[in-house]
Formats: sequence, structure tokens, C-alpha cells
Amino acid sequence: MNQDLTVGKPSSVLWKFCLPLFGSILFQQLYNIADSFVAGKFVGEDALAAVGNSYEITLIFIAFAFGCNIGCSVIVSQLFGARKFAELKTAVSTTLIAGGVLCAALMGVGIFFSGDLLLLINTPQNVMADSKLYLDIYVLGLPFVFYYNIATGIFSALGDSKTPFLFLAGSSLSNIAVDILFVTAFNMGVAGVAWATFLCQGISCVLAIWVVFFRLSKMEIDRRSGLFSWELLRRIAIVAVPSILQQSFISVGNIIIQGVINTFGSAVMAGYSASIKLNNLVITSFTTLGNNGISNFSAQNLGAGKLERIPAGFRAGLKLVWLLCVPLVVLYLLGGKELVAIFLDAPSGRAMDVGVEILRILSPFYFVVSAKLVADGILRGTGMMKQFMAATFTDLILRVILARVLSMPLETTGIWLAWPIGWTAATLLSILFYKRAKWRTAAV
Repeated sequence: MNQDLTVGKPSSVLWKFCLPLFGSILFQQLYNIADSFVAGKFVGEDALAAVGNSYEITLIFIAFAFGCNIGCSVIVSQLFGARKFAELKTAVSTTLIAGGVLCAALMGVGIFFSGDLLLLINTPQNVMADSKLYLDIYVLGLPFVFYYNIATGIFSALGDSKTPFLFLAGSSLSNIAVDILFVTAFNMGVAGVAWATFLCQGISCVLAIWVVFFRLSKMEIDRRSGLFSWELLRRIAIVAVPSILQQSFISVGNIIIQGVINTFGSAVMAGYSASIKLNNLVITSFTTLGNNGISNFSAQNLGAGKLERIPAGFRAGLKLVWLLCVPLVVLYLLGGKELVAIFLDAPSGRAMDVGVEILRILSPFYFVVSAKLVADGILRGTGMMKQFMAATFTDLILRVILARVLSMPLETTGIWLAWPIGWTAATLLSILFYKRAKWRTAAV
């Protein structure tokens, strides 16, 4: 159900909203983790490397879907907070139309240039065929990825974090079962992993969009809403385009880093693929809490003119992510070997060593990067997109440059060290921008 985030104690409201959101994030990550698990356990190390290799390219496509999610979510949150329901409905339909056009263009790129993209990142020949097969099937399911992201953004904007959780719980668990069925019973290999994701995401997308339209039909409006608005598209784009650029450049940066990693061979690729899925589980969780939790809380209160509630939301968000960090960091530090072994058919040797080393280097800095992502949520929700982009690109540029530079004297260890350095510098910037925000003066 819809929830007004502008009333009630900010910490209680935010925690109640974010906890189901965190659960839905975990299930969202099960899609990718399930793919890697099934590929590594039931097909082999090269299959795991292929899925992980293709994943870096799929993140570019996800970046555009994510931008549509955030752009629509922030504007719908502001309109919901201001009780402008007719404009809210127009914003939703505008996003669906514009998102469809963007998705079609990206599908064209994926269909015609997937092989070229894989060559660009130095994909080894022994995993090239499986990487391209997985990527080609993934591209066919892009409409599901786009519209599902838009739907979850709308749910979050309306203060509903429980519905996405229920959808994701069902679809993610189904994805694991279908993954195993297609690979073991039907012997479909990497193709089975990709088609399982396609099928489960498709069902989730159709159901989510249906519920969105049902919810919107229940909103009473004083005038007829329009189907498309260039003005609302402009407002959505102001938030969406920087978000797309942020995620796209991060994906490009990760692809460059993947290219460096690929030069060390498929064993390193497999170890990296396993550990980076575990890392992304944490980072994506905190990113989504910042974007769909803190950001929507800030946007609704900004729309309602209740600026004094936003700093309280920042403090509550910080406590939430740090509490979540404690068990995750302990788990990755002490149980890294067992976690990486989940993805490997033969859990020993170079791949295992690489995976464990990555988790031990990165996990202590989750306390740092999570603070950045909470501050980023405030920056996005209050429209401070230039500052948000500056902090994000600082992180990206440092990580890409240092991964290349440090890999020469320190080999693979140097690549992993680039992450905490970039995270630390960007966190300092994000918090500085938040502390100096103009709306804070108006809130006093």
C-alpha cells in the first residue's frame, strides 16, 4: 500500500520503509548470484567466467533502466508529496513511453554489437562463445528489465516497499529453480541460465506493471491526466540522465577494469566473478537503499516543504546501513573462502585465492562507501545532481586509473586496492556536498 513519508517520526518511517526494500534488494541480487552459482557448479569454471564476463556489459543496459527508475521515482515522489495526482499519472505514462523508446534503441545496439563489446574487453577465446550466447539472450529480455525497474521505482515513490519485496521473493526463488532445471535436466548449459532469467524477469515485469496501473486507477484526480508531457519528461530527465551517466560510466569503468583482469587468465576471471557478485550484493543493496529509500524520503518531504525532516532521515539512514555493515563485514572476512566456494565447481587454486583476497580487501570499507551512498540519496532526492555526479566520477576515475597503475607492480592485488581508495575520496566529497546544501539553510 502507498505510504506517506512526510508524517511520523523520520527514523521510524524510514526504517519501516527501508527494511522491506533491503529484503527486495537481496532477492534482486539472487538473479545474478543464481546465474553464477549454477554456471560454476553445474557447467564449469569457464561457464562461470563467461557469465561474469558478460555481466559487466549487461550493467551498461541496467544503467539505463536504473536511470528511468530513479528519474521517475524522484519526480513521482515529489508529486505524491505535493498531492498532485493528475501530474503524477502523467509522469508515469511519460516514463513508460520514453523508456520504451530508449529500450528499443539499446536492444539494437546489443543485437548488432555484442560480439564487438566482448572483444573490446579482451574476452579469452575459451569463454567467448558462452559469453556471447548469454549476452544475446539477455538483450532479448531488456524490455522486462526496463519496465520492471520503472514499476519498482513507482512503488518506492508511493512509499510502498513491500510489494516489490513480494514480487522479487517469488521471482528470484523461481529463477534458482528454473536455472537448475534448465541446466541439469535439459542440459542447456549457459543458455539455460540466460533463458531462466529471461522467463522469471518477464513474469515479474508483467505482474508489477499490472499492479502499478491498478494502484493508479484508485487515485482520485480533479482533472484528466495527460498521456505524455514534455515538461515532465524534462524534469524526469534532469534526474534520470545524470543517473544513467553515472551508472553507465561506472559500467564502462568496470569493463575497463574487467579488461585488465582478463589479461591474467580465466582462473582470475572466475575468482573475480564469484567475489564481485558477493561484493555487488552489498554495494547494490546500499545503493538501492540510498536511491529508493533515502532519495524518496527526501523527495517526498521536499515536495511537501518539510525540509527539516531530511537531516533526520540522513542520520537514520546512516545508522541503518552501518548496522547492516557489521554482520556483512564479519561474514566476508571470516567466511570468504566458504562463500567463494559456493560458485566454484573445484574450490581450490588460483580462482579461490583471488576471490578470498578481494573480499578481505574490500569488505572493511563497506562502512565508508555506505555513508557515501546515504549522502548520495539525499543529493538525488533534493535535486543536487551536479554534486552527486562530481563525487561519483571521482570514485570512478580513481578506481580505473589506479587499477591499471597498481596492477603493474602489485599484479591483481593492485586492482583490488583501487576500490577502497576511490570509495574513500568520493565519500568525503558526498558528505561535504550534503553538509553545504542550500536547502539546509532554508530548513533552519
